[in-house]
Amino acid sequence: MAGKRKTTQLKRLEARTRVIQGATRLVFVVFCASIGFVVFATAFPQRRAYIDLEAKKGLAEDRERLVLEERDTRRIELRALREDPEFLEVHARDRLGYCRDGERVLRVRRDR
Repeated sequence: MAGKRKTTQLKRLEARTRVIQGATRLVFVVFCASIGFVVFATAFPQRRAYIDLEAKKGLAEDRERLVLEERDTRRIELRALREDPEFLEVHARDRLGYCRDGERVLRVRRDR
């Protein structure tokens, strides 16, 4: 009889151990899922900020491209003013409003 009681107790102990192990696994899975959710949830605002920064970067690159084009245009104009006397004359006459005798100048107004 004593041997039978020990095997019954052993079986109960093994059953409890399996239940505890299952519960432990379940708690571990729930814990990992909650940690994953927290990481995932904190990534959304950062992703949104990243997209906003990418958009600002694109705008800054466009402005930089326009400024570089303007700089190149100004450099070409400066080089022409320094090296080309005809361009200098045309530019100065246009800016100062001078004209030669017998010359007819037509001015067109631009609406800005």
